[in-house]
Amino acid sequence: MSVPIMEAAALAGRLLLAALFLHEAFAKLTAYSAAVAYSEAFGVPGQLLPLAIVVEAGCGFLILAGFYTRAAALLLAAFCVAAGFIGHYGQGADDPTLAFLHRQMLMKDIAIAGGFLALSMAGAGAWSADGRGFGIGADVT
Repeated sequence: MSVPIMEAAALAGRLLLAALFLHEAFAKLTAYSAAVAYSEAFGVPGQLLPLAIVVEAGCGFLILAGFYTRAAALLLAAFCVAAGFIGHYGQGADDPTLAFLHRQMLMKDIAIAGGFLALSMAGAGAWSADGRGFGIGADVT
């Protein structure tokens, strides 16, 4: 595979991963009281919502720019696993359809965490701030 195609794929992957978390941070900000109620329904104190928004938005922007990508990807991998288990593990036990959907959502969160782990190991690529020699673990030799 040619280098420009590989770099374009790395950029596209970062954009797609970042879009999910930037969207979720925006959704929480624009429906803050609903987001607090949702988190509290799963036993997570509403006071932690600002931290979740900062992690999603902050790491989302870092990954979008490819700046401190490895650190941001590791943080979001941990965030995905925690959010998946808090929000989906063991949910819907009384309804087989709902239980199936929650298992699927848990597996989705774990798969996204896997993507972030791969990103943390591969780095952001040349078309990034890290690729230009900035950030922790910059992708230049």
